[in-house]
Amino acid sequence: MSISDAVHIWREEDGDYHVEWETSRPGARFTVEPLNAAGEVQIHYTEHPSPRQRLAGLPDGGRQLFRVRDEQGNEVLAGERRLAMDGTPNFRDFGGYRTADGRQVKWGYLYRSGQLSNLSDRDVRLLASLELDLVCDFRRLDEQQGDPSRLPPERTPRVASLPITPGSNARFFEEAEQPLDGRQAMFDFMLEINRDFAEDQTDTFARMFREILGQENARFLVHCAAGKDRTGFAAAMILLALGVPVEVVMRDYMLTGRFFRPERELERLRRKYEMDHLGEECILPMLEVREDYLRKALAVIERDYPSVERYLEEKLGVGPAELEELRARYLQ
Repeated sequence: MSISDAVHIWREEDGDYHVEWETSRPGARFTVEPLNAAGEVQIHYTEHPSPRQRLAGLPDGGRQLFRVRDEQGNEVLAGERRLAMDGTPNFRDFGGYRTADGRQVKWGYLYRSGQLSNLSDRDVRLLASLELDLVCDFRRLDEQQGDPSRLPPERTPRVASLPITPGSNARFFEEAEQPLDGRQAMFDFMLEINRDFAEDQTDTFARMFREILGQENARFLVHCAAGKDRTGFAAAMILLALGVPVEVVMRDYMLTGRFFRPERELERLRRKYEMDHLGEECILPMLEVREDYLRKALAVIERDYPSVERYLEEKLGVGPAELEELRARYLQ
């Protein structure tokens, strides 16, 4: 078992940290040691619904690192997967994963999130501590202008505007000739969006890679409005380029469902797209995270190209030299 891939760490709004893992051995115990804790830390262990430790009493501010050991003596240094921000619930480090050749994506370099317009002052200070060099914003131009990002005033990262219209869903409602016919219509539309990412939005995702490679050893963030569809495809392409197996890429993609709550976003979405006439069941597929969505994009790549590497080279401009550079930077 690769414990770096099996362990997920996040902090709740109350300040408690949760360390959760998957294991094929029921009852297997991990030990978790915070590396920069000061004072007394209370650790609570539970088996259900999944093995988890909750740590209370860790200092607020900045990121925490943990040493995680299993019973066989394997250990790994792991960071927070989801960073607790008040203004964006799905801000994650998508480093730490193992590649097919046994290397590991570095922590603290690759981030993904939803929009940054509602960040609190505390969030902005945490964002500043990450020392980002680049922010790739996939929101439409009107989204970027109407909900401008809050970024640190000191050492402000470069912002690359990379608008992707299909991910916003606006075109669907503008072009629809008849009312949506229930949940299936929206589900089918979400599949269409992901097909579009892989087939028709390649120029934008190619520019994303150029922006990343254009800054030496850039620490970067990719984000859109919700941080799940446009951002999900972008993060998947980056991890695949680094050699992370597709099943691990899918695991990272599905983590959004842990932290992004569709029921909390329903009213905001109704207002944004003037969807008061649509029922909840019709809207929910737009807010959900489903394996089917990303698998639709990956199926397009598999259908049209002999390998992901060939797709990356021919459509996204990431050939052997670019792959070598990305892996030299972001793997250890």
